[in-house]
Amino acid sequence: MASILKVDKLDPQSGTALELGTSGDTISVPSGATLDISASTLTPPATMPASSGVNLTALNATNLGSGTVPTARLGTGTASSSTVLYGDQTYKAEPGGVNTPAFEAYRSSSYNITDATAEKVSFDTEVFDTDGDYDHSTNYRFTPQTAGKYYVYINLMMTGESNDDFEQGYSYIYKNGASVANTHISAYGSNAFREVVFNVYSIVDMNGSSDYVEAWGMYDDNDLTSNPRVHGGATFSRWGAFKIIE
Repeated sequence: MASILKVDKLDPQSGTALELGTSGDTISVPSGATLDISASTLTPPATMPASSGVNLTALNATNLGSGTVPTARLGTGTASSSTVLYGDQTYKAEPGGVNTPAFEAYRSSSYNITDATAEKVSFDTEVFDTDGDYDHSTNYRFTPQTAGKYYVYINLMMTGESNDDFEQGYSYIYKNGASVANTHISAYGSNAFREVVFNVYSIVDMNGSSDYVEAWGMYDDNDLTSNPRVHGGATFSRWGAFKIIE
């Protein structure tokens, strides 16, 4: 039978150090008892024993010295290389780059167009296409898959015959098959000029799924004997677009 020592207080015989038990001993506080050290200084061991931290409160995160916090503890959703943690503690798809989707393309070589007839310009060479939304081989249209307002611009050089009698011409921004912006130039009279550069630009609202834009042009020669041409080359006929706002 274990002996019981009943006292109200234990003090060291001398000095200020009081030792309970011997190395290797186990000192237990029975269930239901309270060990109150709220007014004392507790010096824990360098390595704390494994235990649940469910009741730990007011932890200072600046004291974390090593390791990493699991992503599941930071927020809800799926953490991955393509998601970011937002202020509402939710993992969401990372936002697109600044002013993207975006593209620019030019016409690689000159080619004939029908006189006095509006037709789509086949800008066939990409300078860049951030999201792969520009079709430079078949439809020559930009169909961004992110909704927003886009700045669309066209620089189109068209060439007539030498000693040309140019009458009028247009460059157009088409959205979903209809003109939404255009530039018109007219010049009547003999030997007016031969090469004409049309610049048109506009802000176009796109739904981010099916909406698309195209570049169109028209050159009207008053006394044509051969078809006018779209002037090709990287420094002449170009067009592009980029997102400016959601």
